[in-house]
Amino acid sequence: METQIGTAVVEGTTGRQAGERAARQALSGLPGERVDFCQVFCSVAYDYEAVLAGIRSVVGDDAALVGCSTATGFTDETVADDAVALGLVASDTVSFHTSIGTGLSDSVSRAVREAVTDLPDAVEDHPYLAAITLHDGLAGVGEELSLVSQQKLGPKVTVAGGAAADDHQLEATHVFHGETVTDDAVVFALVAGKERPVVAIDHGHVPLSDPVEVTDSEGSLVHELDGRPAFAVWRDAVRDSVREEFGVDVDDLERTSQLLGRIMCEYEFGIDQGGDYKMRWPWVSPETGDTLNFAVDVPEGTVLRVMHGAADAQVESARRTARAAVERAGDTELAGAFVYDCACRGIVLGEAFGTAVDAMADELDGPFVGFETYGEVCMGPEQLSGFHNTTTVVLALPR
Repeated sequence: METQIGTAVVEGTTGRQAGERAARQALSGLPGERVDFCQVFCSVAYDYEAVLAGIRSVVGDDAALVGCSTATGFTDETVADDAVALGLVASDTVSFHTSIGTGLSDSVSRAVREAVTDLPDAVEDHPYLAAITLHDGLAGVGEELSLVSQQKLGPKVTVAGGAAADDHQLEATHVFHGETVTDDAVVFALVAGKERPVVAIDHGHVPLSDPVEVTDSEGSLVHELDGRPAFAVWRDAVRDSVREEFGVDVDDLERTSQLLGRIMCEYEFGIDQGGDYKMRWPWVSPETGDTLNFAVDVPEGTVLRVMHGAADAQVESARRTARAAVERAGDTELAGAFVYDCACRGIVLGEAFGTAVDAMADELDGPFVGFETYGEVCMGPEQLSGFHNTTTVVLALPR
């Protein structure tokens, strides 16, 4: 059997109903009842265990399953909030092996080692390896997790995935492995193929400011840039551009303002990777004053630029990502894809997020399913290696 992918994104009155409906709809895209792999992205509006039970009632107990919490899910046809998004795979040319590692906050290395121990080093007749990784999006360890995952899996394994989300509540995010639902954990799905799975990544930001250096930070809190209050440095960099685009003075916005949050998603920071940038999303709160908060640690000595990524550029970057996946596949026909797209891009685009999804659908021939993450993972040759914000990551499976 060639690789076949069925996708769905549905809403339901109960978690079990939503899970069942999503599974039935996705199963209709497969040639039969067989399901080898299931990836599920579930809104925080539902009881996760009930959703998984509903999915299992349709696909059975044999399919390998991973997933996580989110808010917005999408396929090549639909974008929906408060929904269950699901991708099912049946294949004789691609196999899947899943695992979980717990205790991320205690030791990232130990959690990854726990997970990787349960994965095969090689799969007979399936020489090409990639790995999907999903982790607790509030653990604050995305960069370290990406690097350790690549180290433990080996340089030949391309890694793609995302951080679980919770509809911007920033309260609790969860990952799923089989019937297990937990936080403070990471799940892996090793994808072994007879042909190479394809990974592509891009973002829609360009540099706006001169380089600035982190001169005072504690973990994910950046107090000073170039010896000045960090938020003041950011305001100075974006003031003219924000006035032109939004018609407001950034100095007049309260730290709790939704508009300020929207603007900070559009005007993020970038770490120079030698020709491109690894994005870092900042935010502020009344409790931390002029300190900038980040989703991961930002060590002193890090050199940043304030970046700008308007809505039209975000749509175009999604298109470029999908196009790059097709180009990298070359003559290999693709069965479909999984997409990990940042929640920050969802904020910047608003209702136009569907336009970005349509742009990807224009480039990718097969079905795809994805979710809005709290950060994206992409590790591998010729990739922007590591943990990212405000990017689109595509993992496409060969047919």
